[in-house]
Amino acid sequence: MFAVFKTGGKQYRVAAEDVLKVDKIKGEPGEIVSFAEVLAVGADSVMLGAPTVAGATVAAEVLDQSRGGKVIAFKKRRRKNSRRKRGHRQEFTLLRITEILTDGKKPNQTPPPRPKRVPAPKPETATDVSASEAATEEQSQAASAAKARKPKAAGAAKGGKSAAKGKPAAAKGKKK
Repeated sequence: MFAVFKTGGKQYRVAAEDVLKVDKIKGEPGEIVSFAEVLAVGADSVMLGAPTVAGATVAAEVLDQSRGGKVIAFKKRRRKNSRRKRGHRQEFTLLRITEILTDGKKPNQTPPPRPKRVPAPKPETATDVSASEAATEEQSQAASAAKARKPKAAGAAKGGKSAAKGKPAAAKGKKK
């Protein structure tokens, strides 16, 4: 099920468990806020509002109140010795959609329980390395040894000619 709701002059298409940033609204982290200005609700069939869907609300949990990155507004008037630099950080609210309700139902005032994060598996130790991984490791060591034995180009010495352009190294970068 999805819904389209309006807040802060913008419209957002959301589904349950979506996380989104909206312009700052009142609410502390962990609090449930609801949006009554729902423009469309749909699953198999879509209900469009005129202008809003009657009895539909979107409930969301406030995750964070924060500020975005700094945007610099720099203005310069050339030949007038006039410059102005201003910075701005837009405040936003991070939300997790908890419920999309229709038929005038009220949202739950407690956020649903979040599943616990399972710790990532531990990386393999040196004793767990398979034979194929050991073979590829030997090949990479052989390749690096071959690179180390490769002689340097003769034209790379100082004062010699550049291999690419045929010019002496000292004259590189000078214009005639």
